Amino acid sequence: MNRPPAPPGRPVGAVTRGTTGHNRLRRADRWIAAGYAGLLRSAARPLVVDLGFGASHVTTTELFLRLRGIRPDVEVIGVEIDPERVAAALPYARPGLSFAVGGFEMRPAPRPPVLVRAFNVLRQYGEAEAGAAWDLMRSRIAPDGVLVEGTCSEVGHRAAWVALDASGPRTLTLSTRFSGFGRPSDLAERLPKALIHRNVPGEAVHRLFEDLDRAWAVCAPYAAYGVRQRWPATVETLARTWPVVRHPPLGGRARWRLGELTLPWSAVAPAVHRG
Repeated sequence: MNRPPAPPGRPVGAVTRGTTGHNRLRRADRWIAAGYAGLLRSAARPLVVDLGFGASHVTTTELFLRLRGIRPDVEVIGVEIDPERVAAALPYARPGLSFAVGGFEMRPAPRPPVLVRAFNVLRQYGEAEAGAAWDLMRSRIAPDGVLVEGTCSEVGHRAAWVALDASGPRTLTLSTRFSGFGRPSDLAERLPKALIHRNVPGEAVHRLFEDLDRAWAVCAPYAAYGVRQRWPATVETLARTWPVVRHPPLGGRARWRLGELTLPWSAVAPAVHRG
């Protein structure tokens, strides 16, 4: 097996478990494609980085194929800190799709990416370390670029992610398969590192899940028509008291029917950061 060359300087970060699988990140990819198609189409030479792709090339390749449907000349680089994982992925490279050794500094990127996807890479870090990683990644994106950082279950049926731009976090999105939960607060286990330890009384994200479960209970009569009807009704009920994103491309009933819910980051930010 040929080892890929290491980038100059030591990559920033640590090796993760690397667990991945087909369509594990489909929910996030679908949201990215809907929300940031305009960004990809308007960029002169769109570069996308999939950071920490893990033990298989598969989710990076899926992201590449999905974004090529929007912008046929998009370039995607899978960046991974483990050289052996990169070596295993190299045979799957093709024009526009490459793999390289690197960390949060994204040094292999030949130019600032317009979009970075980083999933399931920060769960093992402390909250302060994860915040520093956010800052480093944001410093590497294009001026109008976006970082999508989050976590999901092993099969991708529960997920949550934060979208950040150069100025900081902008939105939180919850996404679920309709057969993947008993009540909405089950998604709390997949909150990004910045929020998962904040799901305690007195914090906004804890109140969000309390209100979301309450709205779910209020909308129980919709269960007769299936969860696909009950979830949008639940989000609509929640939107009476929470600033749910209600309009495309990141919100609205079309997104809700896919099991999504997006809110401004300011509505759920940890108390120490608000104001």
